[in-house]
Amino acid sequence: MQSQDPNRPVPPVVDDISKQIIAQLQEDGRRPYATIGKAVGLSEAAVRQRVQRLSDSGVIQIVAVSDPLQIGLFRQAMVAITVDGPLDPVADALAEMDEIEYVVLCAGRFDVLCEVLCADDEALLDVISNRIRTLPGVRTAETLVYLKLRKQSYQWGTHRR
Repeated sequence: MQSQDPNRPVPPVVDDISKQIIAQLQEDGRRPYATIGKAVGLSEAAVRQRVQRLSDSGVIQIVAVSDPLQIGLFRQAMVAITVDGPLDPVADALAEMDEIEYVVLCAGRFDVLCEVLCADDEALLDVISNRIRTLPGVRTAETLVYLKLRKQSYQWGTHRR
């Protein structure tokens, strides 16, 4: 498969068995390889090798996902930013901030989206006013405070039709 953009890496090919293994791990990241093997029709050793390859190639990460509310991060918000000039310096500075969970460069009304998790409104105000809005190149920062999380899923790539 040839990529349209020479700077964009060609994604690894993930076959149906690997997708089934990923789906098993998405349900329970600690599921034993022997159990996964029975579900997908492979030996424990074969599952272990595939998981290692998927991990080494960057297709998957096996991590613990915490509930922000349970660890004291009661204020969550999306900050939509418009930038004057290059996006990368702003995105890189945002990515360095501990309170920011992810940073996305995008097209449309905004140039950069980032998710901020803080203990309270005062901490959120500090991040927005004193750290995000003061970054060189930031023209505007519109904050969308989360009132209630309705869905959060990490099952990408295995349940699409």
